[in-house]
Amino acid sequence: MIIGLGTDIIEVPRIGEMIERHGELFLQRVFTEQEIRYCQQRKAALQHYAGRWAAKEAVMKTLGTGFTKGVGWTDIEVVSQNSGKPIIVLGGTTADVAKLQGIDEILITISHCRAYATATAIAVQRQPRTT
Repeated sequence: MIIGLGTDIIEVPRIGEMIERHGELFLQRVFTEQEIRYCQQRKAALQHYAGRWAAKEAVMKTLGTGFTKGVGWTDIEVVSQNSGKPIIVLGGTTADVAKLQGIDEILITISHCRAYATATAIAVQRQPRTT
């Protein structure tokens, strides 16, 4: 069952400007160590950072919380499987918020080019809850 849907689009140069302006402080506030390592190893690092930004925004939209209720950037992690498929791993208060809403998994798809990155997230419940 679908619990929530979210999508986001971001201009890649905007993320580049934020990194240039705020440096490591911005990266550590928004991305996990694993995400930073992943993006830095890519030829088009800015596109990958922007894709992960869009993914995190899309996930927040599935939760319906934005940045409120303790939902934080680094509590939403985009992990790439060996196949390249991205998956969402929630931690901290964000995982608690998702659990309270009956969300078992958040599916994600990310696309990017030189100018834009976009992501769509679908929050799903695998089995109906019994009360």
